[in-house]
Amino acid sequence: MPRPPTAQTPAEGERLQRALARAGFGSRRSCEELIRDGRVRIGRRVAVLGDRVDPRKDRITVDGVPVSANPAARYLALHKPAGVTTTMGDRHARRTIAEFLPRGPRLFPVGRLDRESEGLLLLTNDGDLAHRLQHPRFGVEREYLAEVEGTPRQATIRRLVAGVDLDDGPARAVAARLVGARSGRSAVRLVMVEGRNREVRRMLQEVGHPVTRLVRTRLGPVRLGSLKAGRTRALTPEEVRALYEASDKGAKKGKPRRRREHTRDRTRTPVVG
Repeated sequence: MPRPPTAQTPAEGERLQRALARAGFGSRRSCEELIRDGRVRIGRRVAVLGDRVDPRKDRITVDGVPVSANPAARYLALHKPAGVTTTMGDRHARRTIAEFLPRGPRLFPVGRLDRESEGLLLLTNDGDLAHRLQHPRFGVEREYLAEVEGTPRQATIRRLVAGVDLDDGPARAVAARLVGARSGRSAVRLVMVEGRNREVRRMLQEVGHPVTRLVRTRLGPVRLGSLKAGRTRALTPEEVRALYEASDKGAKKGKPRRRREHTRDRTRTPVVG
């Protein structure tokens, strides 16, 4: 008895170049070039022009980096307001992020922001990407803008990068700098890779500058930008692709990089608040 056709049979599935184009790799013509150059794989084999795929089942990679081509996958950015708990349901929480999400497939937050912190929170039903963004082995950067009491000296800023001893071990920022100060308070920009519970707050408390407001402004290549508190937006295919690429760089290193030159934001950043 003949076997039923699979997604790899010529008459079924989606053309590979179309799936790549939908995933943010440019026009179909440019995606065909990727295939011709041998940079695309389906599973373990090198893809060829004419291949068809089932994006829900087939593992597609370009230069070894996974491709998010599943049409059922959803990716959202939320500007989480202060006072909101990062959970989809908690009877003990007064407000949760569930009230801000549009109707549709159930999404899960990538990591957490504590209740009083605000800013960028990603949500998705793509478990592979969520794991990559949360696990410290992949070294995906998280950038924060913290309003603190007092004005940290440069020696204190250097200490944040060198390492601060906390109850659960030393914590280090990839980069830290003072970006504004007035009336007994300051704004400090920090780039982290681990994402431990209340890590930024505890570091700044330990160096003598308690946090009065904390905003996450970036996760990997995705920025909060002008997204207003309580609003969401869908990530572009290019942003999803960039997130996978950012996590792949960390995976190849095998562990988070402790120090790295950080591209400064050329715009003038006022004190938070």
